[in-house]
Formats: sequence, C-alpha cells, structure tokens
Amino acid sequence: MHECSASGMCKCPHHKMVPLCVTLIGLAFLLNALNVIGDGFVSIAWPVLLTLIGLQKLSSGMCSCCGDKK
Repeated sequence: MHECSASGMCKCPHHKMVPLCVTLIGLAFLLNALNVIGDGFVSIAWPVLLTLIGLQKLSSGMCSCCGDKK
C-alpha cells in the first residue's frame, strides 16, 4: 500500500517535516539579517524547530513507502 503520486514522490506527511523546518529556520535567519525580527526570536526559534524535527522523527513509525526500502 504505497502512497506515491504518478511521479514517484511519496505523499506521506512526515517526509515534508524536515524540509519545512529547514525552510523556517532559513527564513528566521533571513528576517533577522534584514532586521525584521530580533536576535532573541532567532535564538529561540531555530533550537525549537530542530527539537520538533527530532521529536517527530522519534515518534513516527515507518510508513509503507519507508518500510519497503532495503
């Protein structure tokens, strides 16, 4: 039971967590460099996002597309 699109890309939501968090971390640093947000926010935001990635990876089981890969 694979949840893949016609292009072969997996549609499982947990595969989108890491790219989303990396994008948010990069956006936080960019906004800080442009002086849109303060240093305090960035100092807290990136460790929180990395922690969320780790917790998500620890708590998620393998989906059918991941379980079939050897």
